[in-house]
Amino acid sequence: MKASWNRRPGKGAAAQDAEPQDWDIDEGPQDVAGWSTGAQANTAAALRWTAWGLLVLGPLLGAFAYLSAPAQAGPAQKRLAPTAPAATGAQGAAGFAQLFVAAFISAGEGDQDKLAAYYPDATSLRLEGASDRRHGEQLTVVRLRQTDSGIWSVTVAARITDTKPAGKPADGPPDDKDEAKATAAQAVRYFQVPVATATTAGGASGYTALAMPAEVAAPERIEAPGLVYGPMRPALPADPRTQATTEFLTAYLTGAGELDRYLAPGTHLAPVAPAPYTGIAVDTLAIEGEKGTEPVTTVPDDGTTLQLLVALRATGHDEVRVPLTYALTLKARAGRWEIATLDGAPTLAATPTEPTASNASTTPSAAPSTAPTPASTS
Repeated sequence: MKASWNRRPGKGAAAQDAEPQDWDIDEGPQDVAGWSTGAQANTAAALRWTAWGLLVLGPLLGAFAYLSAPAQAGPAQKRLAPTAPAATGAQGAAGFAQLFVAAFISAGEGDQDKLAAYYPDATSLRLEGASDRRHGEQLTVVRLRQTDSGIWSVTVAARITDTKPAGKPADGPPDDKDEAKATAAQAVRYFQVPVATATTAGGASGYTALAMPAEVAAPERIEAPGLVYGPMRPALPADPRTQATTEFLTAYLTGAGELDRYLAPGTHLAPVAPAPYTGIAVDTLAIEGEKGTEPVTTVPDDGTTLQLLVALRATGHDEVRVPLTYALTLKARAGRWEIATLDGAPTLAATPTEPTASNASTTPSAAPSTAPTPASTS
């Protein structure tokens, strides 16, 4: 910054001549054409800071504009409708098929609209017979499998009864046709229904049949798998296992006595209420791993567990005996058997594992022969 030299005037001409002149240095701004150099410096600094601010904010503003542009002007993102779990779709398809089969069995002439609620193309069907001449009873799903994405094949079992039987008069002798009709009416019949499922935008499930029901044969019976229990043997009164199961099942089914006294520590069961039976009689037992029929009168060491099947007859309030079977696990404690669990199903026997390919290749039979090959003769 430039310095200015200002002369102080003296008090008089004599004083000016007598006293030396005094010069002060003033470092203040110098005015040039009405604009001070200090103002110019402040303006330059402000411009520099403004330029730096714009340089810093420029990329930030550009990034903000880039990120906010799709939300403001871009197309709206499509939200995928939630997909219903496979179990939910299967359950809904099963119920839908049951309703369709019930309507199909009772349908007659003029009931096309009733069936169209399940199968839209039913409006063009030709239906015969009186409406509601038959009814389906005891409808239940016996097979459910998924054949494709959103497509379920549902097999429904139904017992069909005729509400308006058409036969000979009551006083007329029955013939073979009447007996065949009676046998068919008592049989359970099976209907297979293809059901398509879909999920709407609101998350609800929709169903429709792809065709009319197809009557099919009953499912094949399978061979029962092996169980861990031995053969059924008479339940001897002196057997501690017979005593434990009889006392427990009597309290469980008839409400006689406290149930907890027959349970192992940590086991919690509630009796059947209201009690459906007045008494029970244990007939036979099948014991885990037991093959002989020798009587047993002792209890093993504490902590020993044993699985068994109990076949009994329970007497109802009408004095009718009903056969029942229970799978139980017993646990020994303090010289007596207690009920550890009321099993949901009998326990399967362990199946022998088949040798793997790697193991089979190491067996002696699979080893290559090292015997010398006899020379061929010409």
